[in-house]
Amino acid sequence: MKNIQVLRAGIVKHSKVSEIMHVMQQKRINDEIIDSIILVEHPEIVTIGPKASREGAVVSDDYEQTIVDRGGGITWHGPGQLVAYPIVKWEKDEQSVRKIINKIEDLVIKTLKDININGYRDPAMMGVWVDGKKICSIGLAFLHWVSRHGLALNYATPGNRIENLACCGLDVGTTTSLEKLGYKENNNQQITRELLENTLISNIKEILNREPIEEDLNLEDFL
Repeated sequence: MKNIQVLRAGIVKHSKVSEIMHVMQQKRINDEIIDSIILVEHPEIVTIGPKASREGAVVSDDYEQTIVDRGGGITWHGPGQLVAYPIVKWEKDEQSVRKIINKIEDLVIKTLKDININGYRDPAMMGVWVDGKKICSIGLAFLHWVSRHGLALNYATPGNRIENLACCGLDVGTTTSLEKLGYKENNNQQITRELLENTLISNIKEILNREPIEEDLNLEDFL
């Protein structure tokens, strides 16, 4: 079984991680690094994918925003959200965009199950849902079957910052966070980014068929 290095980055601006992901993707294509997954939180920013641009989606000037090249529409990033970016060279038997997205959905669904939350997929749309609301968005970009971008799991987002957006082309208010749905604790333990990171990492081997190893590396080491 292949290894995958897990990089816990803490809180880093989206623009910096985007730059590093491009470098890491090329390094992975060249086999200069092994499969990797970046776990991070971003200061607030709205990313606008090609679908949203084509459809003329408008985001209020109240939000910092940037254009990205992943699949999908509008995605909010900010506090109370765990973002995971798999920089992975997918094997020949894995090389289906739908199959890869399903694996990432399964990783989130299993992570939620382990903290006693029933997450599920909607066959008509990428991502993970809880109680009729979308709580995880997924958008990827590929080059030579090495992935970039990833998933955004909302657990305790502030105010109505995410609810006020038509994320992924959905109606305003459809995308929300676990806390807004009443999921604040797991067995009297608060649902935090650290808890979600640990739980997600514990499921990588089963779902992604890769052995997670935590490396004492800074993202800047890849520049």
